[in-house]
Amino acid sequence: MKSLDRLERKFGKFAIRGLMIYITTGNLAVFLLDYLMPSLNLPLKLMLIPSLVLKGEVWRLITYIFIPPNTNIIFILFVIYFYYMIGSTLEHEWGSFKLTVYYLLGMIGTTIAAFFTGGSSSTYLNLSLFLAFAYLFPDFEILIFFILPVKIKYLAWLNWAFIVFTIVFGDIRLKIAAIVQVANFFLFFGSDLLKWIKSRRNVYYNRKNFFRQIEEGRKANKQNRR
Repeated sequence: MKSLDRLERKFGKFAIRGLMIYITTGNLAVFLLDYLMPSLNLPLKLMLIPSLVLKGEVWRLITYIFIPPNTNIIFILFVIYFYYMIGSTLEHEWGSFKLTVYYLLGMIGTTIAAFFTGGSSSTYLNLSLFLAFAYLFPDFEILIFFILPVKIKYLAWLNWAFIVFTIVFGDIRLKIAAIVQVANFFLFFGSDLLKWIKSRRNVYYNRKNFFRQIEEGRKANKQNRR
């Protein structure tokens, strides 16, 4: 994060304030246009398809982030609100510059994955936002089906399980997509995770040594009594 602070001092003016407002509004607009005028086949014209990018359709490098999930309007509204909420919260926590960098890194990862797989969506990109939010606010509760309260950290663990499963059992294209598209998460939180792992390891060895010393003390007492 220190390097990001230095970058922010130099390039902070390029931060996109209210980034998630633009992204979620774009998603809603594309959904409504596709719903009202399906003959336009708008999502197909916005998808990230490398072969078409190489033919000059460079707008696809950006426009795919505005393609909403292919589902009903109720779920769309929920998804849009949810990602607006986590995105605006991250912007409040990090500032506009860090959120812009995080999202941009995710887009770069998605683009790289697309050139390996032949195409890509914003699924993992949005997932990386969710994972960042869950890491920073693990005890935040959401209502599953609007009735069941669940802490977001448990949903994050399920998503990590899905990512690991994809990396272990998926074909090479899926492996690359899963790894590259969440690389922004590890670039932001990798050092914190390493510190946490080191701390847990130290706790384990300290506890192990503590109980070993107790056991050695007991054995020494028994020998002295004899």
